[in-house]
Amino acid sequence: MKKHLSGSLAVLSLLSAGSSFAHGSLEVPVSRVYNCYKEGPENPKTAACKAAVAAGGTQALYDWNGVRRGEANGQHQQQIPDGKLCSANNELFKGLDLPRTDWAARLIAPNANGRFDFIYYATAPHASRYHRFYVTKSGYNPALPLKWSDLESTPFCEVASVPLQNNRYTVNCPWPAGKQGRHVIYHIWQRSDSPEAFYACTDVDFGSAALQATEWKELEQQVQAHEALPAGSRVTFRVFDRDGRDAELHDLLLTEELTPAESWLVRLARQVNASSRYVRVGTLGAKGEIAPMESAQGNSVYVREDGYRFQIDVEKPAPTPDCKH
Repeated sequence: MKKHLSGSLAVLSLLSAGSSFAHGSLEVPVSRVYNCYKEGPENPKTAACKAAVAAGGTQALYDWNGVRRGEANGQHQQQIPDGKLCSANNELFKGLDLPRTDWAARLIAPNANGRFDFIYYATAPHASRYHRFYVTKSGYNPALPLKWSDLESTPFCEVASVPLQNNRYTVNCPWPAGKQGRHVIYHIWQRSDSPEAFYACTDVDFGSAALQATEWKELEQQVQAHEALPAGSRVTFRVFDRDGRDAELHDLLLTEELTPAESWLVRLARQVNASSRYVRVGTLGAKGEIAPMESAQGNSVYVREDGYRFQIDVEKPAPTPDCKH
């Protein structure tokens, strides 16, 4: 019995029922709403996502790619009042506006050129007038409702035309200067073929002044383990090059009676990190190191060169037939 856990295929299959009605969100670094969706709308893992569901229900997470204003037409501040930036003043998404200090924040670092690639997952692509990125001011207090005046007055990045590849826009931006610690990046995608605009709050950690640039780039795919595996199971981490050819195979054979999902995933990640030439699995550290956390979800895959992708294959032993005497 063999299962394929390709991150991109899994996401696409989950979206098939609703993608025609909604349109996208930031994937790297992951937006607040998309992160809560990945945790699981019915049983989110973190306290902040649980609070968002308690405040606004689960539908907002299933509609993670629909935080929007239908008639925005560039009039963002006029249509979205203070305290409702993350929901775009949409009652369905009001749980995203909760002022909290514990929204999951990903540590991100610039590349050697002092830039960062933001990846936007467009489940229903549209023509763009601009992608615009704001960041909160130094001294921003996440325990208070987010206001327009909490953002720097001008975006640190604005790009008009971005090519679409694999339903994703990669927006290469300068690194926000002088930022440390936790912040919110506020993204606006204004369409050019419609007055509609889409919004995303993304919680990030810029680290300290000693944060080092990194050669590793986070892929849009994350690794997830969905179940415990019995003895005799084989897990294979496959790395493909830009032409789709096998570049590496990393095999893990499980011998314990039953290995929890988070345990086999972290063992596989450590094995990959110890021997791979092309990828690392885990979360980014302040010195550019990447180490896995023992969790069934939340670990990312990082690459040095564009074009590399991965897939995890799981093979379980055939069930033992029942013997009747």
